[in-house]
Amino acid sequence: MARTPHVPDALHGRVFTSAEADAAGLTSSMRRGAHVIQVHRGVWRLATTELDFDLGVRAGVLALPAHAALSHMSALRWMGVPVGRPFPIHFSVTGAAQTRADLVLHRRHRRISPHDVRGVPVLAPERSFIDSATLLGLRDLVRAGDAMVRAGLTTLSALLDHTVESHLDGVVRAREAALLVRERVDSPRETDVRLLLVAAGLPEPSVNLDVHDDAGRWLAKGDLVLRRWRIVVEHDGWHHERDAAQRQKDHFRRERLEAGGWTLIVVTQADFAHPISIVARVHEALVRRGYRGPPPELGRTWRLLARNM
Repeated sequence: MARTPHVPDALHGRVFTSAEADAAGLTSSMRRGAHVIQVHRGVWRLATTELDFDLGVRAGVLALPAHAALSHMSALRWMGVPVGRPFPIHFSVTGAAQTRADLVLHRRHRRISPHDVRGVPVLAPERSFIDSATLLGLRDLVRAGDAMVRAGLTTLSALLDHTVESHLDGVVRAREAALLVRERVDSPRETDVRLLLVAAGLPEPSVNLDVHDDAGRWLAKGDLVLRRWRIVVEHDGWHHERDAAQRQKDHFRRERLEAGGWTLIVVTQADFAHPISIVARVHEALVRRGYRGPPPELGRTWRLLARNM
């Protein structure tokens, strides 16, 4: 029966090269056992170490040439923007490179200029936004842009300027998405509700705005605020039953808004199964408040957005 090799503590919970394994005393013959798994040629992990996105990125850095840089959705995810799927991981390279498992390599004909983020070469947020437009739909791209601006990775003006000045693949969709990106967005579902309303031709709500009564007293902070019509639209992100204290707080908040002359529309996760109901409820509230604009128009863009909710 083969004896389990002693594995130095320094190799646990990480990926490592053949040279690092040799230096730690884990020889090539030891690495042939079931306790060590090859991630890429010359890159390893212990069987007890799960290959998550973080380690997948670091394994790619070890396996690829020095000029490779994390790009597309993978770059945004590494910078804290949860967009797209973790795998496969996208890298850009300026020369020839062999395809690796779970890695997508995008060959660039011009020089790329990455910057270091937590020890990994990464393309800039604005560049990664445009690159991601070749792989993402409009909704996910706007979600990413909202999150980028919220996290301080870029500004609204910088993102717009970059898409206008760029001629990269994906820039047409990136320009369309950048025009829909807003500041102060707290969650992807806020983005989704806003896009459903705007794509239907209804007035665009302001994002995360303070709401006051006629006397100027603060009532609440609203997710999506149609100030002219005194309507607040909010996404309720709770998936479990609230405790009694939180339920009471929610009731008081609604009563405070309604007493101050505002209408509160709460959108739950279940509502996204029938996105048209979200638009219809907001439109009905607008009409009750004196809105005389056109009714919702559920055209091609709206249908594409609704299909992906």
